[in-house]
Amino acid sequence: MPDTSPPIWILLRGLLRESGHWGGFVQTLQAALPLGSLIITPDLPGNGARWREPSPTRVVDMVEAVRSDLRARGVDRPCHVLAMSLGAMVATEWARTHPDELHRCVLVNTSLRPYSPFWHRLQPQQYRRIARLILSGTSLEWEDGIMRMTTRHPGPRQALLAAWLSLRSSHPVSRLNGLRQLWAAARYRADSAPDVPLLLLNSAGDELVHPSCSARLATAWGLRLHTHPTAGHDIPVDDGAWVARQVAEWLADDTACPQPPPLNTVAVDVAVSAPF
Repeated sequence: MPDTSPPIWILLRGLLRESGHWGGFVQTLQAALPLGSLIITPDLPGNGARWREPSPTRVVDMVEAVRSDLRARGVDRPCHVLAMSLGAMVATEWARTHPDELHRCVLVNTSLRPYSPFWHRLQPQQYRRIARLILSGTSLEWEDGIMRMTTRHPGPRQALLAAWLSLRSSHPVSRLNGLRQLWAAARYRADSAPDVPLLLLNSAGDELVHPSCSARLATAWGLRLHTHPTAGHDIPVDDGAWVARQVAEWLADDTACPQPPPLNTVAVDVAVSAPF
């Protein structure tokens, strides 16, 4: 008998970001999903409502933290996941280790070892800025710096910056947790594709993670890749309607479920890769 329960979508954010950073995208996605779909936006340990907790230094432990969170919420059936950046690494590992718990995953602007070199996983022009922010940045410098690194046309900029500063004031992520998340992301590698349907979304204007990271992953794993022509790293902020539309079209496509076989490609693994 087919499962008639409403679909559950889990949204996972990236490094130092929390559920509140989804902003109006949650409502935008909700309107594009099948009627009755549920959206849950858990925080990774160290971020958001869990800011007092130590961030795990392994992505696999972040997966277990999310799974425990969902069990506590009474989620007891397979879910869909939309995740970006570090959150997409968590989604990938979740799909690799517990494929029976997930229906599909949408990965936004992620980068994975061993498919891209570290200077693509974190673009060199951002090294100095990130180091300065982590070591000595004020809240205003931190949020303004992240906005400049990750968005290109975020709408009313001052209003968004004020909202992000409010989130930081309520849930001040520690520098130590930032470094722990950075370390977890840098070490994570996914040597094989999960047995879960995947969709990749990236943006040509990403100044944080090189767009080739998603392209390499798409080639290695035989995945669909849709590229936004102008958005920055944080596509849900820059153009959430575009992301929601890609998801809706993928769900409507009856051919989306079978996963195409990975292609034979040469992986690139240079030293310890950078985060995002």
